[in-house]
Amino acid sequence: MTISVQEGSEYFRGLLILISKDRRVTDEEMVLMRRIGKSLGLEKKFCETAIQDILENTYVNTDPPRFPMPELARKFIKDGLTLAGADSEAHGFETGWLKTAAETNGLDEEWFLQEKKLAVHRSKDAEPRLEVDDLKVEYSKQRP
Repeated sequence: MTISVQEGSEYFRGLLILISKDRRVTDEEMVLMRRIGKSLGLEKKFCETAIQDILENTYVNTDPPRFPMPELARKFIKDGLTLAGADSEAHGFETGWLKTAAETNGLDEEWFLQEKKLAVHRSKDAEPRLEVDDLKVEYSKQRP
């Protein structure tokens, strides 16, 4: 799936907000966020700074991202659930925010609850599969 630079930025921003919800960023979350940034074609230094500063950065919009395509929103929620469970503890603030993100993007609550159950199994993998790996950021044109 090809996405715009803006959509890729929103994807990364949304997952940064997610990892900040429990007011701590674990090593496991940092590893996954670096991988996500790389998959989205973001500069390594930018990703490192964003991850390290997310807890203190009061200027970041904490609203859930709104995606133009339901398929992209589903990928975001799946990756978010995997990320939330990466430290073996999906905090209520994290899953609550992801549920709001699903609602913001018009995704069915039953779908969300089913994915939440499946994410428990994904989070136990040493290197979980991420939906972001299937995305390609298009840098040469903007979406209308």
